Amino acid sequence: MIKKLKTLVTGIDWRSILKDYLMLTVGAFLLIVSIDIFFAPSNISPGGGVTGSAIILNKFTNWPIGLLMLVLNIPMLILGFYRLGRFNFLIRTLYVVLLYNLGVDFLADWLPAGITDDLLLNALSGGVLGGVGTGIIYRARSTTAGLGIVTRVLQLKTGVPISQMYILTDGVLLMVIGMVFGWDRALYSLMALFVFGLAADYVLEGPSVVRTTFIVTNSADAVAQGLLNRLGVGVTAWS
Repeated sequence: MIKKLKTLVTGIDWRSILKDYLMLTVGAFLLIVSIDIFFAPSNISPGGGVTGSAIILNKFTNWPIGLLMLVLNIPMLILGFYRLGRFNFLIRTLYVVLLYNLGVDFLADWLPAGITDDLLLNALSGGVLGGVGTGIIYRARSTTAGLGIVTRVLQLKTGVPISQMYILTDGVLLMVIGMVFGWDRALYSLMALFVFGLAADYVLEGPSVVRTTFIVTNSADAVAQGLLNRLGVGVTAWS
């Protein structure tokens, strides 16, 4: 028994795990900064989803934004458990969720909130920081939970870039943001969402996200399924 346990422990790539969790920590911190310094003080959200919902609910309840995100993330974590890797996914994502959601509240008093009143600067700066943080988290094989889980599931199945997925999944809540905070905030939130998605794409895919490869095969279905499952890329077949 002890020998088997020793073999199991020595067979784990601890360096890779440490690297992943360091990336998750950096990514979560960038997201915290984007919320506490840029988005929350200006009532801008990088789209809809859990973050946008928490910012809206905070206006009416005064509950901490991080706590609201944590509660709203529970059903999303259940979806991710079944669709994105079960326990390996759950452990990594729980780490990100706890660090990110609790960090938003804990660091709110330490970070310089509202360093500018310029809504454009807040939207762009928050979008870049949040998108880079999200991209780093995706590269470390995790998500930020929330609609990020839904986005990742759809992106893996369809190969559609993350920037486009965010537009599709967050459009409805942007309308709610407009009705609650004003349509100028909704437009700035849409801008933040677009920049957020582009920054995440850049970190995840590199500067060029358009790559085309032609494969000639008699087993098109098997090859297509393998590419979708292993690489998460889009596939088009010609017969």
